[in-house]
Amino acid sequence: MGTPVIILGGSGRGKSTSLRNLNPMDCVLIQAIDKQLPFIQIEGKAAYNGKDWKLWSKDKNPDGSRFVTDNTATILQILAGTKKRNIIIIDDFQYIMANEFMRRSSEVGFNKFTEIGRNAWQLLQQATNLDADKRVYFMWHEDQDDFGQIRTKTIGKMLNEKIVPEGMVSICLRAFKNDGGYWFQTQSNGSDPCKAPMGMFDRDTIENDLKIVDDAIVEYYELSKPEKA
Repeated sequence: MGTPVIILGGSGRGKSTSLRNLNPMDCVLIQAIDKQLPFIQIEGKAAYNGKDWKLWSKDKNPDGSRFVTDNTATILQILAGTKKRNIIIIDDFQYIMANEFMRRSSEVGFNKFTEIGRNAWQLLQQATNLDADKRVYFMWHEDQDDFGQIRTKTIGKMLNEKIVPEGMVSICLRAFKNDGGYWFQTQSNGSDPCKAPMGMFDRDTIENDLKIVDDAIVEYYELSKPEKA
């Protein structure tokens, strides 16, 4: 069974920047929106440059780490076909739903909401169905309901009634900015869905570094570590 993880947070809270210390050769990055990664090597602060995440091409760059697609069927194929790399990141996950909704905005009726919800559910389910060593990180924008509760952003109440993504994972972290720094929250403050297994993290707030998170998951579940070159 794979490990799906939701990284929740508003725009500019450091979700994509948290990739900076991951080795691209250990990862597959799926981007719903084609954009440059927001970090470079400055005074040794980042282990890898955003440009190190090369766009995959069957002919020109078969070792590339980055795919640009918001097509559910294509993403399912990538998830199922990823054999040698155990870290999979789906960035801007909510745009997989939003982009499909906009493409189908002229359709009348409610069937499209059911289908969009099913597609999101399939991706979360596929992440769980992967091999045990696979970790799939869903980088997801947050939303707030009428009662002030933070949750994953979808495309409205009709879809919210169909799926509760936070309930499908055991690990949900929230990216936030405070005192000039960027952090991950590991446990709920009562108004958000943050959670992690007992003992996985020793603090309620940790640095927004996805490598730290991934190392903690590997150690906690005793998963295989990538081989060193």
